Amino acid sequence: MRNRYWTLADEAVPAWPRESAFALKESKVPPPGLGQALTRTIYVSLDPYQLYYQRERTGPAGAPCHARTVSQVIESRMNGFEAGDFVFNTNGWTEYALMGEGIWRPDYMVPRKLDPSLGRISQAVGVLGMLGLTAYAGMDLMASPKPAETVVVSAASGGVGQIAGQLAKQRGARVIGIAGRDAKCKFVTEELGFDACLSHLSPTLTEDLAAACPAGIDVYFENVGGKVFEAVLPLLNQASRMTICGLIAYYGDRDGGVDNRAALMKLGEPIFNARGVTVKSLSVSEFAAKHDEMLAYVAPQVTTGKIRYREDIRQGLKTIPTAFVEMLRGDNFGKMLVQVSPDPTLGARAPGRLLKVNPARKPE
Repeated sequence: MRNRYWTLADEAVPAWPRESAFALKESKVPPPGLGQALTRTIYVSLDPYQLYYQRERTGPAGAPCHARTVSQVIESRMNGFEAGDFVFNTNGWTEYALMGEGIWRPDYMVPRKLDPSLGRISQAVGVLGMLGLTAYAGMDLMASPKPAETVVVSAASGGVGQIAGQLAKQRGARVIGIAGRDAKCKFVTEELGFDACLSHLSPTLTEDLAAACPAGIDVYFENVGGKVFEAVLPLLNQASRMTICGLIAYYGDRDGGVDNRAALMKLGEPIFNARGVTVKSLSVSEFAAKHDEMLAYVAPQVTTGKIRYREDIRQGLKTIPTAFVEMLRGDNFGKMLVQVSPDPTLGARAPGRLLKVNPARKPE
């Protein structure tokens, strides 16, 4: 058996990666050692944070690019896992990989067995996984919206934003989304149930947001930064709360936006101080112990359709670099995934109504 995988090319990773930054390699499929399991990757999650891992060349040299994955165990010598099990793990951009003893992974991304009855297994790297936990921690646990408050969520059609906004709606808040093109804004209001959604592409975003929030803003869930933050800032109410989940507008900076984050905080400081705004930066690893709590709350609502969630699933290992670049540009529509092998749990059933498969062809 041969294994194909994407790794970083010899060139430096540019600010906004291009496909040439990655090289497709091939090797033998490794046998599992004691305490290890061999897994076949089904879904690869593509997320903005991976750009930092690439820029810093985190992990072993020449290894597959890091990513959270949904996989199936092929052979196991690892306690608690058997052939056929579906697992959340961190195979990365590869067809096959080992997990278990001696295999590098980020500390808080522990392999775990998946229960397909809780939802589509692809959701383990989305609404039922780290993204769901991110939204739950940042909105429910940190911002704690109250009935009738006004909540604004940037990147509202993205993997985290769409969950965060729905959680705020469940708390009785009035929720305003900020997204990109018209189709995304329509999805946010008509499918997710936000009260309104504005386009950050609008030349009158500041005026549009002020009109949509006549009573000001009580909670702001920040995923973007830049001009979106500047539009939100003057509308923050007394004792409002702001959760900084991400600042994708700055991810292209060589420092990953560290300097821009400091500049953003300095820009907001006069209003933060004068109005008693509570600003918290979210690190989802600090809430790892809350994963089961999140799952118990969110999973049943996903099953019943009370929480809706859109995935943008591309097909084939060869599409990963292109899909990654598109995701960073915001060209995806929903949580970006690449399916690299068949999903046995789907069988002959058609994808769910909110599952977008693009393009419609078999995995390579």
